[in-house]
Amino acid sequence: MDNWRVYLSGEIHTDWRETITDQSKALGLPVAFSAPVTDHDASDDCGAVILGDESNKFWYDHKGAKVNAIRTRTLIEKADIVVVRFGDKYKQWNAAFDAGYAAALGKSLIVVHDPSLTHPLKEVDAAALATAETPGQVVDILKYVILGKLER
Repeated sequence: MDNWRVYLSGEIHTDWRETITDQSKALGLPVAFSAPVTDHDASDDCGAVILGDESNKFWYDHKGAKVNAIRTRTLIEKADIVVVRFGDKYKQWNAAFDAGYAAALGKSLIVVHDPSLTHPLKEVDAAALATAETPGQVVDILKYVILGKLER
């Protein structure tokens, strides 16, 4: 069976990515995971460090966003499934953008967030094929769609 390509987008302050990858590996699921750069400082500074410093914060961030978009767009375009997690600690505007981009490309989208975020994320949830509350539910979805097995 060929590997499914799953892109893990969203908040970087918890271990949700590791939970999904570890549980999927333990189940032997044929999945290749990818993600954005999750080193916050590297992600913020990449444009200015690589292309030259900027004194204006707008251009500093603009360069970084564009350099990061090379990775993000490429990996989302190659993905079979895009998982986007929203945490409650920070507003993840980039995650909302990734979800919209994936939806516009017709990618299978799974959104993960706490029920307290249902109202502010209603449009994102409406574009998703599944809205989960936990990384474990994402693994269960992957297991079901890949293997066609449902455990009750």
